Amino acid sequence: MRFVHPLLRPVLGAVLAALAIFWISTTPPAHAQGGPSLIRDTEVERVVRTYLDPLLTAAGMSTESVRLHIVNDQSLNAFVAEGQNMFVHTGLIMTLDTPNELSGVLAHETGHLADGHLVRMSQGVRAASVPLILSMVLGVAAIAAGAGDAGSAILMGGQQIAQRTFLSFSRTQESAADQAGIRYLAATKQSGRGMLSVFKRFENQEILTDQRRDPFAQSHPASGDRMSALQQLIEASPYRDIKDSPESQYAYDMLRAKLRGYIQHPELTLRRYPLSDTSKPARYARAMAYFRQPNMAKALAEMEGLLKEEPENPYFLEMYGQINVEMGKVEAGIAPYSEAVKILPDAPLLRVALGAAMLGTENPRYTEQAVKELQASLDYERDNAFAWYELAQAYARLGQTARAELATAERYFALSVFPQAIQFAGRAQRQLPPGSTDWQRASDIIAVAMSQQADQRGR
Repeated sequence: MRFVHPLLRPVLGAVLAALAIFWISTTPPAHAQGGPSLIRDTEVERVVRTYLDPLLTAAGMSTESVRLHIVNDQSLNAFVAEGQNMFVHTGLIMTLDTPNELSGVLAHETGHLADGHLVRMSQGVRAASVPLILSMVLGVAAIAAGAGDAGSAILMGGQQIAQRTFLSFSRTQESAADQAGIRYLAATKQSGRGMLSVFKRFENQEILTDQRRDPFAQSHPASGDRMSALQQLIEASPYRDIKDSPESQYAYDMLRAKLRGYIQHPELTLRRYPLSDTSKPARYARAMAYFRQPNMAKALAEMEGLLKEEPENPYFLEMYGQINVEMGKVEAGIAPYSEAVKILPDAPLLRVALGAAMLGTENPRYTEQAVKELQASLDYERDNAFAWYELAQAYARLGQTARAELATAERYFALSVFPQAIQFAGRAQRQLPPGSTDWQRASDIIAVAMSQQADQRGR
């Protein structure tokens, strides 16, 4: 920058800022790009998917094609990213009061996915870039010719036009997502009032600054217009007054209590849910808070009380098993984990926990069953790196070195650590019968990993 004309320095800074705005607007938040802090939990994922999957079906999308990610973040946010990924922040779940409110947000995000807004976003960027680039060319030329003030004005004017062009495009997409979301809620016989309630929360946060804000300089429609449009759509729906069922509300209350107890500081949770509150959500939250402290004896007591009332609740059984394992009573954790798997045989995380507990006993009689549980979990989620790690340990204990090496290769492949994936796949391949299924899988890992490495080098 040493050779830039002095008048250009502040102007170029503004132009670069404008370009940064476009980049941020068309990509997930920074933490998502670098790997957001994700929470994996069977109960959280399955409950949220009970709200999401019907909406995806109503939108004509495959439920298997959209991956749900729970982000450990206190902000009120949800967003979609390339590859049909939907991210929901824990802060959003813990703050919203009803399943219908969360469904409203999920319906809106489904609208973005179903209408291909991520793909179209590049069109908006290109449209906004035209006045920006043109103004840069004319402005720099004017400054070079000695008309510094005029050149600066051209550059700044181009930036403002570009911003408004892109934000107008974004507002159109947000309005379209609102309308699509309301259609999906109606198609699943749900009220749109939850969506309206959530947006009113954001509207209330804007009250202090709305009078000074340019409604055309917002990426979303102006709050008043948005509320009015939503209200009309909701009133036209025959399902506008439908309420959440008691069963759905209970599941949501338990979900929020679990997240609060697990994520928030234990002292905060124990103040929110004092001992005088004997409801199930309160006891569940306290169990999580005690687990975090850690005070395993109190956590175990809370879970034992809950299990007396719901002995076949797979999530209670899972937590009871986990507490026992953390207390060093690993073998005592196997029975509740096994019961949870019997109730939810298609829950891969439960099978991984069971397999890991079996291996944690270091008792050889559990090893073969641990292999079966881990293999079954990977039938549902082949990219679970921890499951591959545990399976590699199990194969090593059984003396199946080649399979242990292949499982380790799978682990590194799932983590996109390609040099190690190639290394271990090669070691496995040299020990496996040529042409066998495992040998071919090792060959595939090597080929794909090498291709991915080449792509990374070319970027």
